[in-house]
Amino acid sequence: MDRTNKVKSIAVLTGGGDAPGLNAVIRAVVRTGLGYGLKVWGVKNGFGGMVENQIIEMTGESVAGILPRGGTMLGTTNRDNPFRYLTVQNGEKVYSDMSGQALENLRQHDIDALIVIGGDGSLKIGAEFYQLGLPVVAVPKTIDNDIPGTERTFGFDTAVGVATDALDRLHTTAESHHRVMVLEVMGRYAGWIALHAGIAGGADCILIPEIPFSIDSVIDKIKERQQRGRLFSLIVMAEGAYPQGGEMSVGRIVEGSHEKIRLGGAGEKLTREIESLIGVESRCTVLGHVQRGGTPTAFDRVLSTRYGVAAVECLLAGAFGNMVALQKNEIIRVPIADIAGITHNVSLDDELLMAGRAIGISFGD
Repeated sequence: MDRTNKVKSIAVLTGGGDAPGLNAVIRAVVRTGLGYGLKVWGVKNGFGGMVENQIIEMTGESVAGILPRGGTMLGTTNRDNPFRYLTVQNGEKVYSDMSGQALENLRQHDIDALIVIGGDGSLKIGAEFYQLGLPVVAVPKTIDNDIPGTERTFGFDTAVGVATDALDRLHTTAESHHRVMVLEVMGRYAGWIALHAGIAGGADCILIPEIPFSIDSVIDKIKERQQRGRLFSLIVMAEGAYPQGGEMSVGRIVEGSHEKIRLGGAGEKLTREIESLIGVESRCTVLGHVQRGGTPTAFDRVLSTRYGVAAVECLLAGAFGNMVALQKNEIIRVPIADIAGITHNVSLDDELLMAGRAIGISFGD
């Protein structure tokens, strides 16, 4: 496709795991595109929909009432990669490069450019299509907040709110039964959700992947509280947290997915270890996909809307190959090639992490 052509028709897709605010981005893309006189298409079910030609025309009515809804009206998947697409030939699973078919389907609908709403896996695929000549603009989506180049991904604020609410509820039951309560939260290989929710929810110990923990340090924190008459403790644990000298807990392996390794089980392992070492009754709560679902917060709705508008305007400006991002409360553009495949982790001198240390939170080190 010739990038010098004036953009008259655009498509939008959502890839990877769902996140609160996806519908708000779609709504903003459609309304902004129509406002500029563009024809707007929606690709259903992520990049798989590009290959399978699941492309529908979007109108104002298409996005009516979806602003407060969680999930994505277009559907999504984290398993389909057009450059390594799973097909069945003669009864056997075969991975083939179907990127050409995906591009041809866009051409059949006279689509000039694509907006990809997704996390690191989707951004990498978007970057590959851009290298093939497709005008692409990306919107950073993940509850994990682990995409570099932006201070916030939409969905993160909602996920932190869910985790904080869970901590508030666990606090009362932990205090009543004199228990150690471990809350395992999502985040993959980054500890942003655990850090923010732990601070907001008054956790006594926050365990994140960036700081391998010592079980002795965790036990010391529990005992120190007991000595002060605090017979319960709250621990927030990122799913990717792991002990010094140990490894992350893998829940399962999903073949054919952008993310074959699915983390899980770290919280339950920790509770069993605490009980065996000091005999304190301990319980683990795994929030899992509860963090992904439901109504997005006002912050995520506003950020999603800003991203959607900026993505369309980025295409109209001919600034292809960029991701819209938030920096110092301004929407900027970051080259996708600079951030695709890179994880944004919590730095050891992060201001919030240092604030947690200052108020006595243990990070297990």
